[in-house]
Amino acid sequence: MTGQIRPIEQLMRRARVIPVLVIDDLARAKRLAEALVSSGYPVLEVTLRTACALEAIAEMKQVAGAIVGAGTVTNPDALAAAIDAGAEFIVSPGLTDRLGQAAIAADIPFLPGVATAGDIMRGLDLGLNHFKFFPAEAAGGIAALKALSGPFGQCLFCPTGGISEATAPQWLAMDNVLCVGGSWLVPSL
Repeated sequence: MTGQIRPIEQLMRRARVIPVLVIDDLARAKRLAEALVSSGYPVLEVTLRTACALEAIAEMKQVAGAIVGAGTVTNPDALAAAIDAGAEFIVSPGLTDRLGQAAIAADIPFLPGVATAGDIMRGLDLGLNHFKFFPAEAAGGIAALKALSGPFGQCLFCPTGGISEATAPQWLAMDNVLCVGGSWLVPSL
């Protein structure tokens, strides 16, 4: 598959900033998606941190132009629930063999979290080369990702965690960064 653009890469290239959303109020989900899509943020990550997150995914998918995925997916059961809710892509804070294998078997665009060389190597062993660098700032920031880029030049990243509107351009200037995850765009709802 070398040289071929994978489905997760297509999503990563679709929006330079992917809003990372924590939704507590289901009644606001659809309006939020409409506002974000109309503002140029079509790719939306709904974190599975609240009781209504799965329902919010289904609501937000009703918005024309919205590409809605599930974030904070930590195991195969959460993966299955997110897919059943209509998630179009999956983001995880880390990578286990079980979760990676389940996402690959489900044939859904998957962006696993990595913070170390070992994490990236685990992903490469599974055939993955697109990753969420998380928690980006706490894991060493731009300097750490630059250091990881040497041995892992074939990998592309979406840094998330501690990135702000002010620091996003510095991350996006890196050759191996396609987009950033932005929790600053929307406070928890």
